[in-house]
Amino acid sequence: MRVRLATAPNVNVTVTARETLADRIEDLLPQTQCTKCGYPACRPYAEAIAAGDANYNQCPPGGIEGVARLAHLLGKPVIALNPENGVERPRPLAVIDENVCIGCTLCMQACPVDAIVGAAKQMHTVIEALCTGCDLCVPPCPVDCIAMIPVTLDATGWDAWTQDQADAARERHDRRLARQAREREAAVARAAARQAQRHAERPASHAPDDAQTAPAAAPAVADDPEAKKRAIIQAALERARKKKEELATLGAGPKNTERVSADVQAQIDAAEERRRRLGLGGVSEKNESDH
Repeated sequence: MRVRLATAPNVNVTVTARETLADRIEDLLPQTQCTKCGYPACRPYAEAIAAGDANYNQCPPGGIEGVARLAHLLGKPVIALNPENGVERPRPLAVIDENVCIGCTLCMQACPVDAIVGAAKQMHTVIEALCTGCDLCVPPCPVDCIAMIPVTLDATGWDAWTQDQADAARERHDRRLARQAREREAAVARAAARQAQRHAERPASHAPDDAQTAPAAAPAVADDPEAKKRAIIQAALERARKKKEELATLGAGPKNTERVSADVQAQIDAAEERRRRLGLGGVSEKNESDH
């Protein structure tokens, strides 16, 4: 939003408001990133409300108090929560049955705030303090080993959540989005580097007549700072995997990783293929790097 201020005759100065309406709306949302509002995250929902494309009663985690907060900001009456988006409820915590978990990583990929840790074919664990109770990890689990357990007794909506928790969840979600963007950019850079390498290794008989027209080779992966960061992250995951293997030898790991059904394995393979295409790591990407 921009405002024109007259400072002198025939002289105008343009100033930019510090916060847009969408910013102010987003500040009032609980930041669970649950998508129950019908949008992929809290920020798109805030933008839709500001644009008049969404109503201000579509956030079940905020409950009726959340509706009242938005109504006050927008100068509108308090209305009931839209039941099509869900109901106000005590805040749940995702709990993984580690003896049933097969380590498929689908729940990790679904979590919008990186509250789940684990490694491929090793048991996963939810970090209780980081879980927003969004439910997004439940549908993709192929073995139904995740339960959503209410942990706030009768407290619901904002009574079951705090502004500090909302701010922390938004920060983690923003970091996750930024990391995924960097990973995609690194994947594109690696693909360009592989293409350039293949082009450079083609026999001379297949080279173009004018060598000057050949495209410049993309920077080597080794020179890509984002790739280096991902290598560090991958190393950390590898250490976590080894630690979990040690736990597995003590009988603390998943019990059924070798006996998954064909349907479950196909679901896991499809997820790994998506991660490989996006350059988000995983078993398939590691295998690809060996070729």
